[in-house]
Amino acid sequence: MTGTNRAVVRFYNQRGTAEQWIKEGKTATHWTRLSCHRFRANEVRLLLGVIAYNLGNLLRRLALPLAVQSWSLTSLQQRLFKTGGRLIRHARYFTLQPADNDLTGHLFRQILGRIECLAWHPT
Repeated sequence: MTGTNRAVVRFYNQRGTAEQWIKEGKTATHWTRLSCHRFRANEVRLLLGVIAYNLGNLLRRLALPLAVQSWSLTSLQQRLFKTGGRLIRHARYFTLQPADNDLTGHLFRQILGRIECLAWHPT
């Protein structure tokens, strides 16, 4: 490469960061499992994986508390969203009771509150 030493190191670091993002996308959304026999079906499956990865990053940036923004998407799935719970239906409302885990329940309520703050409320 031509250029200064700093420019070469900066380029190399950016490349490494991009490779980490690709690795995270592969493990979190399984976008490399293209098991269909037709090209179009594999293309759609890959695009759905990329959309899921981008939605996960959007959730991480806009709705997560600062304490957990650095978690990987796989950690977010396992610790927050793939935990057991119970959905109780009453006459006029639903109640979600997550499993007994103070960290999960507290974070889940914080995330729901931050998502609610993002909603557009017409005047």
